[in-house]
Amino acid sequence: MSAAPGQRPTPPIAAQQPWTRTHHGEDVADPYEWLRDGEAPEVIAHLEAENVYAEATTAHLAPLRQRLFDEIKERTLETDLSVPVAAGEWWYYARTVEGSQYAIQCRAPLTDRAAVPELDPTQPLPGEQVLLDGNELAQGHEFFSLGGFEISADHSRMAYAVDVTGDERFDVVVMDIATREVLDQAVTGAGYGLAFSHDARHLFHITVDDAWRPHEVWRHEVGTAREADTLVHREDDERFWMGLGASRDERWIMLGLGSKTTSEVHLIDAHDPTGPMRCVAPRRDGIDYDIEPADDHLLIVHNERQPEGDLAWAPLDATSHEQWQPLLERAEGERFVGIDAFDDFAVLSLRADGLPALRILPRVARSAPFVGSDYGSPTIVGFDDELHSVALGPVSDPDADRIRVIHESWVAPRSVLDVVVATGERTVLKRQPVLGGVELSDYEQQRTWATAPDGTQVPVSLVMRRGTVADGTNPGLLYGYGSYEMSFDPYFSIARLSLLDRGLVYAVAHVRGGGELGRHWYDDGKMLAKRNTFTDFVAAAEHLHETGWVARERLAAEGGSAGGLLVGAATNLAPDRFVAVLAAVPFVDALTTILRPDLPLTVGEWEEWGNPLSDPEVYAYMRGYSPYENIAPVKYPTILATTSLHDTRVYFTEPAKWVARLREVTAHDAERPILLRTEMSAGHGGRSGRYDAWEQTAWEWAWLLEQVGADTLNP
Repeated sequence: MSAAPGQRPTPPIAAQQPWTRTHHGEDVADPYEWLRDGEAPEVIAHLEAENVYAEATTAHLAPLRQRLFDEIKERTLETDLSVPVAAGEWWYYARTVEGSQYAIQCRAPLTDRAAVPELDPTQPLPGEQVLLDGNELAQGHEFFSLGGFEISADHSRMAYAVDVTGDERFDVVVMDIATREVLDQAVTGAGYGLAFSHDARHLFHITVDDAWRPHEVWRHEVGTAREADTLVHREDDERFWMGLGASRDERWIMLGLGSKTTSEVHLIDAHDPTGPMRCVAPRRDGIDYDIEPADDHLLIVHNERQPEGDLAWAPLDATSHEQWQPLLERAEGERFVGIDAFDDFAVLSLRADGLPALRILPRVARSAPFVGSDYGSPTIVGFDDELHSVALGPVSDPDADRIRVIHESWVAPRSVLDVVVATGERTVLKRQPVLGGVELSDYEQQRTWATAPDGTQVPVSLVMRRGTVADGTNPGLLYGYGSYEMSFDPYFSIARLSLLDRGLVYAVAHVRGGGELGRHWYDDGKMLAKRNTFTDFVAAAEHLHETGWVARERLAAEGGSAGGLLVGAATNLAPDRFVAVLAAVPFVDALTTILRPDLPLTVGEWEEWGNPLSDPEVYAYMRGYSPYENIAPVKYPTILATTSLHDTRVYFTEPAKWVARLREVTAHDAERPILLRTEMSAGHGGRSGRYDAWEQTAWEWAWLLEQVGADTLNP
């Protein structure tokens, strides 16, 4: 794929092999389905040829890539540490060291939990113990991911889970912290989720089935053979996944089972790990709930009465939803998300007016038995900026008198605060440093609203250099996701500054299918309403043009995973709206995937997209929007698709097939090439080390900046 000097490289042309998909009386030829086998030499050869072509096509961007990487690096405090979290007699924290890819997990003795140590990133805390050094574990591996890190209740043991391929299957190590003796390495190929029994003799862990679905939880006695493990629960309903963890007071091991619409929670007494498991409330179709043990009662966020959620309480030994008692009802415009319990208060996480929020419910009495009136009126944890994110940070001990709050916005770096519940007193413990002479006041954020074809108002967040004028000349990048009720809330990014400094208007379309405006916003962008997600995004693009924020010929689109489906479908709908499309690990062959129950995620996804295998209407609907199947023979924007060979969530097959068909069908030319770049040693999230991740970002954004004509810094 290399080219002689002065000549443009030529793209690889994927071979076509006969393969037909037959469903609901329709035969669909798919000549690129052979690209599914990631172990086949011809597939690997094709991916490598695509990488060579992508590198050759963008070789001239190497200086810009280096500048972008340097800007990210120069603005980042490379030697740094997190705010310590009090747990038992220890402060737990993580730190990074300049030149090292991964974090180091540490702890130090605690003397006064109300006096968080002063943070000097260059100095370890007094008495520091290094628990886990990711850099040591990653030696000799191109990829490294820590999938679990648990400390026993007595703080004597730790368990950690490591993945060195990117396929999200983890090998577990149990270690004695004081002696550094490895006590157990029997559990291999595990999924996410670890929990110690209270005495640390047993470790609960999750395994995945052939479709990568977490479907079993096992109890393993530390130091024994894997064959002696006890199966605690097997989930046979393929719609359901599972999550595992310990309660804040470490009294309970909690097993959560959930589909997209229904959930069920079980509790195991951590002091009696071989005893029975108790179901808090058996699953009922369409009822989603989550529980939080709160000493002498349970707190429950649920959607039994209405879809945006209510807060209830139940006896600690509850076994039925009939024992739920109302505690707090939401106000208009709110969506209850979760609850965290402490001895003297609880913290409700919610969405209010499209943004995350926190409310503190003080415990004002201690009736025996507990009654709902033991909690007083909630107080808001408020901030002055119009657009922001706020979340409850890590606070381990249930008897804490304060909460840790994380606050950030599109233009304000992440701040960590302690808020004393009784007085409201706030202490800023850390604000993310931004080096390199950056003046944060040079940037601004605002929210605007686009009108969808059905009249719905779609929020759009804008981030830009202060003083940017909506004169119809600016370059821009429009980002979107819009699935699984995931909200794309304001967050600060050092890397994004490199885009803004080159004049880009960075926009986020909060399209239906996400959760920004509540459960109804999600429901209106899924199943047979999924097209709203795509038309919302196109409407946001048109809004940027009509309001003058971005020039018509200078707008790029970006989305990843399900967001890749979004930008792929939007490009099919309106290829003239975008000059370039960056699709990361894109879910672009959605119908083929959702028709195959043997593939990872598929069955559980039927409650998100519908079941095209059994329902002809769903099949026809998905057939009408799946990006791979609706490419038109017209002029398309230039496209960069990125993927990873070991991605188990969205197979590399999808972008590989998509790129092959784009080249076959669309009217594109050397000025608007179609590129595929595959990480050969990575997973769904791309490269794992921080410097490697910066290099990947710089590679992609250098390409994007050139496409929108913004590859030089503004004066």
